[in-house]
Amino acid sequence: MVPLVVDTWCLPAAIHGTGRTYGAALAVHRSFVIAMALGSVAGTIVGGLLLNTVPSAVLIPFLAALLLLASVEFGNTSKRGPACIHRSRLSVEGLPGTRPATRPTLLDVMNVRDRSRFRTWFFQAEQQPDPGGFYESESAATSHQHVKPWWKVMCLTGVDYFSTLGYQPGIAALAAGALAPVATLVLVLVTLFGALPMYRRVAAESPHGDGSLSMLERLLSYWPSKLLVLALIGFVATGFIITITLSAADASAHLVENPFLTDALHGREVVITLVLLAALAAVFLKGFGEAIGIAVVLVVVYIGLSAVVVVDGFVRVLANPSTFSDWTTLVTDAHSSPLAIFGASLLVFPALALGLSGFETGVVVMPLVKGDATDTPAEPTGRIRNTRKLLTTAALIMSVMLLGSAMVTTLLIPAAEFEPGGEANGRALAYLAHEFLGDGFGTVYDIATIGILWFAGASAMAGLLNIVPRYLPRYGMAPDWARATRPLVVVFTVIAALVTIAFRADVDAQAGAYATGVLALMTSAAVAVTLTEWRRGHRKAGAFFGIVAAVFVYTISVTIIDRPEGLLIALVFIALILILSVVSRIARSTELRVQQVTFDPAAEELLDEVLVVNAPVRFIANKVQAGDDVEYVEKSLDVRMDNHLDAAETAVFLEVTVTDASEFSTHVEVTAARIGTHRVLRATGPSVPNVLAAVLLAVSDRDDMPSHIYFEWSERAPGQNALRFLFAGEGDVPPLTHEILRRAESDPEKRPMVHVGG
Repeated sequence: MVPLVVDTWCLPAAIHGTGRTYGAALAVHRSFVIAMALGSVAGTIVGGLLLNTVPSAVLIPFLAALLLLASVEFGNTSKRGPACIHRSRLSVEGLPGTRPATRPTLLDVMNVRDRSRFRTWFFQAEQQPDPGGFYESESAATSHQHVKPWWKVMCLTGVDYFSTLGYQPGIAALAAGALAPVATLVLVLVTLFGALPMYRRVAAESPHGDGSLSMLERLLSYWPSKLLVLALIGFVATGFIITITLSAADASAHLVENPFLTDALHGREVVITLVLLAALAAVFLKGFGEAIGIAVVLVVVYIGLSAVVVVDGFVRVLANPSTFSDWTTLVTDAHSSPLAIFGASLLVFPALALGLSGFETGVVVMPLVKGDATDTPAEPTGRIRNTRKLLTTAALIMSVMLLGSAMVTTLLIPAAEFEPGGEANGRALAYLAHEFLGDGFGTVYDIATIGILWFAGASAMAGLLNIVPRYLPRYGMAPDWARATRPLVVVFTVIAALVTIAFRADVDAQAGAYATGVLALMTSAAVAVTLTEWRRGHRKAGAFFGIVAAVFVYTISVTIIDRPEGLLIALVFIALILILSVVSRIARSTELRVQQVTFDPAAEELLDEVLVVNAPVRFIANKVQAGDDVEYVEKSLDVRMDNHLDAAETAVFLEVTVTDASEFSTHVEVTAARIGTHRVLRATGPSVPNVLAAVLLAVSDRDDMPSHIYFEWSERAPGQNALRFLFAGEGDVPPLTHEILRRAESDPEKRPMVHVGG
């Protein structure tokens, strides 16, 4: 059986391509061959697992159909373009002494590979200097190319938020017992009068999908700002990755607990969860429009069926009034006063905080929300208003459903069934659906629950696909391909699969990390809003949000004390992100990071003046000290002597002032000054070598001749210079400038010249 699974990945090429020439084609499509090999390995693993899960009578026809479909698709794709294996038709024509080639040259191979449909599709990203993440291209948002009505986007974020109905009533019953409805009321009050106003404010402050992270980023500067954002991204990764894995695991649990499937699927939770994760990844690889369409269907069906279960529960309670009176007696006997009841409910509130998930995702996907035709990138008023509608509507729907589900499940389900191993554990509403509406309706409800729990990871995936491209590549702390969506989908799916295997798809084992990630984001948002209001002098608003922040600080503190493993998992994510960020920043440190060089009128005039006298332009690099005529005279003499530069050669001093070395990419503005008889160009930027290289390339483009720059050697130790370059933007400037130029301009004849003496 295992070889059959392997063949389902690699035989489509053989079926369609029999008799074709493979030698040159395999070289042309190296990436395709690698993908096919990886697919074979993955197919072996998954197929081996499926052998013990799915009956052979089902598995073999499924694999046969998959093989046939893959072969047909492979054939269609090979007709469409070079993404599939086919005979190269390239030849070298029109060159003296050449003849048509029977095999592709290396240049032909590279050209065809670069045109590969697969590579183009897989690495497709917004090609702009600083894309604001997967969803945000201001030009696209302004022209409404990628936007949807707010209620559809609400369904995307709602698959996470609303799906908590699948397990929230059970969590409340376990944590609060008979007080579950009152504790849920506390949760609803915090939602409507704490989290909702807070995130409505975040929507106004970060309308381009930055979320609350950008608010904290703006409150700090330099490296502390970047480190804070990286730490928060660690919590984002914790919350969103665990959302994906926990939701898929809970969907698997619902599937296994269905009375019709228990015997066949029991003990297969890990495999089922991995299959669900792969299906989620496939949706995002296909395209984001499909994700929103699926989310709308799932949310409408699930909320509708849940409402039926809740209404049916209330009808049964009204038909049997003693049920309610017995509950009130139980509560009042255990607690002497309403204040004691409310106080006890406050104490268990942290255990119910998972019911707050979804708000951060709601503001992260704001660029998807359709605004007004008059919206501008600076003032997207319509987008902000509609996002606030999204947040408010979702909170109101969820509040009603939480209160209703908590009441009917507490009154109608025996307490013992909520305990681990009980039939209502983690699936209280599903229990009621089967118990009172029959296994037929219960199975339909299970399917809807499984669907929305599976797709709850979609909103988390959406958040990750926005946060990572928005911050890490801009900081130089991720490869540039991290701006593309599909590679990130694969990376996040692999991480989710590893987490699932590590936790054995156990929902309870992941709950602590999930709560920690969600509460860390909400706490940081509360702190950001509070500090912003205080800085603006809004004392009353600042005091109000300060109270909200205190509630979340208390909640996350209790959660960490009760479930410390959540913090440990978050710290692992943070450590990994910091390590990968530092490695990426070092690896990309010699990239040309300057996106544009602008010369002011005085600088333009100075360059024109020099080009008339002699070309190419020769620069003397200078770190300004006193800035007087004596400094420039001495610098000029030293450099000319060390580099054997003739005194008759006109030279321009080029100076760079480091602004914020923690920034990665920037625009450079060049100004001019005259100190005595000396001509000086001055620029600012995050890195001296990068700014110098960018200015040299810009000047070389102006006169079509490589410009020259002259340095003196640094007297500092190499290790010290390396650290100064990475963290202060300075360091051993001459060789770094040369390396940046070498990477930016491949033609040595066109590359600006670097001279070093001393």
